[in-house]
Amino acid sequence: MTDAPLPDPKAEEHAGKRFILINAMRLASLAVLMIGIAGAQNAVDMPYAMSVLLALGGFLGFFFGPYYLAKHYKSQDDKGQK
Repeated sequence: MTDAPLPDPKAEEHAGKRFILINAMRLASLAVLMIGIAGAQNAVDMPYAMSVLLALGGFLGFFFGPYYLAKHYKSQDDKGQK
């Protein structure tokens, strides 16, 4: 038998909320990217420069947003353990 610690239910609840938030950020960024692409193709009536900025922002948010959000969560966990 091992004396493994039992999982903390609060920690698992926190992890679930963080997982949902990270994926919601990725989906929102994907939606912004698609709107930007639709604007660049004249499927949505908006200025071309705005559509390019939306597409670029959605792209960057999709790939880098969850990384930095997870990094932020990791730093918050490290501060709480000290």
